[in-house]
Amino acid sequence: MSRTQKAAAGVLALAAALSGAGAYGADDVLPAINLQLSPWTVIAKERGFFKEEFDKIGTNKINLIASGAAELLGAETAAVGGGAIAIAQRMVYPATVHRANGLDGVIIWISEPSNRYRAPILARADNDAIKTLKDLDGKKLGSSRISCYWSSPFEALHKAGLPLDSRLKKGRVRYESIDNPSVAVSAVISGAADATAAHLAAGQFTGPWLSGKLKVIGRSPDDGVYVNNAGRVTYFARRDFANKYPKVVKAFLAARERTREWAFDHVEEAAAIVARETRVPIEVARFQITHPGQWEFMAGEPNAGRARTAIRDFQKWYVANGDDILAERNLTDEQIDKFIDGRFFVGGEYSIYF
Repeated sequence: MSRTQKAAAGVLALAAALSGAGAYGADDVLPAINLQLSPWTVIAKERGFFKEEFDKIGTNKINLIASGAAELLGAETAAVGGGAIAIAQRMVYPATVHRANGLDGVIIWISEPSNRYRAPILARADNDAIKTLKDLDGKKLGSSRISCYWSSPFEALHKAGLPLDSRLKKGRVRYESIDNPSVAVSAVISGAADATAAHLAAGQFTGPWLSGKLKVIGRSPDDGVYVNNAGRVTYFARRDFANKYPKVVKAFLAARERTREWAFDHVEEAAAIVARETRVPIEVARFQITHPGQWEFMAGEPNAGRARTAIRDFQKWYVANGDDILAERNLTDEQIDKFIDGRFFVGGEYSIYF
């Protein structure tokens, strides 16, 4: 399957996952909602933050849906467990690719800028031949193409003078698209690939990192396009869902903000909930809350204008520097303006920001 076909398939899966508006009632009261199972959502449910916020608007049943055994990046957006996911989390780069490929969705929340720790480039810890990015010249990097696992190393290697391969042009570093994070880890550890890139707080990578099997050989530039723009987290929904249930979206965002604050104030209790409900060791759960590269508990970007500027800036940079997907299909300024739903940002009718 080509990268374009994979991108199209991702759009179809995402459209199915976010097709909640058609599955629910005709009025603006949503009796039940399906959301992604993640570290913060299990805390929100356990501590009652979801119940308190959703009860105000008549949403009385909250189901948390796991991404499924396939573990493909983007699978968290697939419809599973007999229902659709109302609101999906993805980083802004893949969210933008999905929108450019036809998904009629809107961003209802975007994070503050990222940091150099969010998606480092990794190699096997005992591979003495690979110590820095310069050592990847002529080597192979394997990661998920439509994700931070590509957008972060793409910039870092470009700045190092070692561009990644694309469909259109051979670079200095071979690139292989691997959508399953567990396979990407195994490829590096086995030597099938020389490097990958990842969020260390993602479950498939946290264990190998904490056990000393991986090492960091490079990071995104501190003031680069990934850190400032493309490495932001988003939550988004189908446009028709956001239009039909804006109070549901606001309740979701309010619960998330309350969860974030509580988790930072009660790290050990929060980690215990995450460990139990997501079935990971307590050390992994604690890492997912406290590591500087975590993304589940990031602060939000309240200003819709800055959010739109972030998308414009990273899209322009990636296209100018050889992004073969966005070069074929990207968003116009008008589409970007509509992609960020201002109703949920400062000054908007359904904003959680004061």
